[in-house]
Amino acid sequence: MNYPSSPSQTLGRTTQNHAVTLQFPDNLLLPLLLGDHDRHLVRLEQRLGVRLSCRGNRIAISGDPSRVGSAQSALRELYGRLERGLGINASDVDAAIRLALPENEEVDSLPTDLPAIHTRRGAVVPRSARQAKYMELLSRHDMVFALGPAGTGKTYLAVAQALAMLQAGHVDRIVLSRPAVEAGERLGFLPGDMKEKIDPYLRPLYDALYDLLPAEQVARRLNNGEIEIAPLAFMRGRTLAHAFVILDEAQNTTPMQMKMFLTRMGEGARMVITGDPSQVDLPRDQVSGLVHALTILEGVKGIAVARFDERDVVRHELVGRIVAAYARAEESSPPAPKVRRSRQEKSLSNNANGDGQ
Repeated sequence: MNYPSSPSQTLGRTTQNHAVTLQFPDNLLLPLLLGDHDRHLVRLEQRLGVRLSCRGNRIAISGDPSRVGSAQSALRELYGRLERGLGINASDVDAAIRLALPENEEVDSLPTDLPAIHTRRGAVVPRSARQAKYMELLSRHDMVFALGPAGTGKTYLAVAQALAMLQAGHVDRIVLSRPAVEAGERLGFLPGDMKEKIDPYLRPLYDALYDLLPAEQVARRLNNGEIEIAPLAFMRGRTLAHAFVILDEAQNTTPMQMKMFLTRMGEGARMVITGDPSQVDLPRDQVSGLVHALTILEGVKGIAVARFDERDVVRHELVGRIVAAYARAEESSPPAPKVRRSRQEKSLSNNANGDGQ
């Protein structure tokens, strides 16, 4: 019997049980969909609160109507990955669940064919509804602000979009920048030349590059200037034309630094500014340039803003819970008292943040 190229659906015999059955055409792909010892099905059952049973090339789903629909969407998405020759792991199952959950208000407006960023290492696809929206904004707008907790893909997707545009010839180079601010501790004097001094601050940007490009290509493009990694303090006076420019950890900029950075934008340039307003490492009496810029620029024509929360965290599932727990604690606790600092401490802080440049 010839089956269609996508799974078909038949209603369960009794609508009271809210049961449906999906039929999958390729029996060779079905074991990959189920996972070893049906672990993918078990993960779907636990996360969605449905009951799944497999017989032959059919998977029956029963439970709450909205969760049954989510399970159908997740299974179709995972089966589609297998048809495209991609593998499935626990992270992929979690991503399919996030995209399918009914409480995610943005799912209904997602296109049927999810966006993808194509690099030479393959296609980068969204792992949450907000990631899909973010990827859409990256492809359409010249300036995008991306806000949210760690692990939501803000920087990684921006670097992927930059590499895709560089490889397609839409930009001539990529410029990656971060403010040189330590996360709550003073590292003191760092030995070596200028590159060796600033590399520790810029390591997350290197990590994204090496994940998306072979190491030899990263080295070659860094050497010939197609990819430039520079601290924010060295941006003053430059005009960045025909470049894809990413400012990471932007919550640690001052308002003056942010204004300076945004006005570097030249002809044919794209800019992405990423940061987490809840993790500001500036002195307590210093306003974050990212927060300040949004109060001024949000709603300006040509500027888009993407916001993420703990539901979009694509690292270990505990990271999302940790972010949510800290957010609840901050909402319920009174603000911490301001600590008076000595003139010497203030001077050291200004030098570390690049204000003296």
